[in-house]
Amino acid sequence: MMGMENGTTLSVAQHGLTDRLTRWARRLSTHQEPVAETSEREATKRPFSRGIERRKQLYNDIGSFLFSHDLDLTPLNFGLVHDYLTGADHGIEKAVGAILQTRGKITNGWIEGLIAERQKDEVTPESLADMLDKVEDNLSQFTDLMDQSRSSAKDYGAALQEQVKDMSEAEKDQPVLAKLIGLTRAMVEKSRQVETQMRDSQKQTQMLQQSLETARRAAEHDHLTGLPNRRAFEARMKEETLQAQAAQEALSVVFCDIDHFKLVNDTHGHDTGDRVLKFVANLLSGISGERCHVARHGGEEFVMLFRGKTAAEVCTIVDGAREDLSQRSLVNRSTGQRMEKVTFSAGVANVFAYDDPRDALKAADRALYLAKEHGRNRVYMAADAE
Repeated sequence: MMGMENGTTLSVAQHGLTDRLTRWARRLSTHQEPVAETSEREATKRPFSRGIERRKQLYNDIGSFLFSHDLDLTPLNFGLVHDYLTGADHGIEKAVGAILQTRGKITNGWIEGLIAERQKDEVTPESLADMLDKVEDNLSQFTDLMDQSRSSAKDYGAALQEQVKDMSEAEKDQPVLAKLIGLTRAMVEKSRQVETQMRDSQKQTQMLQQSLETARRAAEHDHLTGLPNRRAFEARMKEETLQAQAAQEALSVVFCDIDHFKLVNDTHGHDTGDRVLKFVANLLSGISGERCHVARHGGEEFVMLFRGKTAAEVCTIVDGAREDLSQRSLVNRSTGQRMEKVTFSAGVANVFAYDDPRDALKAADRALYLAKEHGRNRVYMAADAE
């Protein structure tokens, strides 16, 4: 694809699941029941046959659900749809039912968000970042303690050394004092060794802090696009809301979604799909700045925050990026095949029209859904306090 970097490869787990599902479907479609030889054998096989049919129907139902909602065939999506259709997880069944009632459709990003919320107690990038915060706090306290201890050891060593000097000059011929002087000199040397060890430990701690900072940045950024991830954006949104309130500035939030992204993956492969994600990420980054922040929310969804811009002004800015993308002629770099037009839809909301910034984000999401419903490749603005 022109102007795009190489994307990441599809995960082994996802390939593995796709292959297994394909083989499973092929076996089920070619399965033929043998002719019963006796009524007794027929009775024995009936439960097994009914089990096969039930599994086959469940597989078909899951596939139909995935395709009707343009969901990628991933282990995450497959598992959630399975739990919803079978009722194996009441929480998922309830959450999916609620979103279908309000929006009529679910997305890859929504599923990722739901699973992340349900697994917040597990070791996820979010929980890892929280742990890193705690570790860094402990290291900071430890570093301060080492500074104090090293300073005390240094002062103590200097005082002892001065006392030894005075004693050795005045009474060096007295055996007891000589022993005391020797012992004290040993203590001075030992204090110097401790001081050196603590200095080395402090350097190692500083290196560890730098490593933790690198780990935190990794936990708050999307590995594919390099943009901040959902967790980082939510933290930024809280900060920007407080600052905009204090300065009495406008604040607007945007929800973007690439149109028919599943078709890109199905037609050109996930590598090309990854490059499209990176391309759109760069395009949105181009309209951002010090007072605008863009992040990957999940799947093919992006979120943006504009401080100092009204919702109407932001609609104009984002619509310019939408038009720019829709006029691009993209080519699959791997095959040289010209791709179908890539577009995105977006919803914009005024953050301060709602009691909670999260409500504004939901309003932008609803506006995005309406843009999708009315033909895609367009930007809609949410009605204030809808």
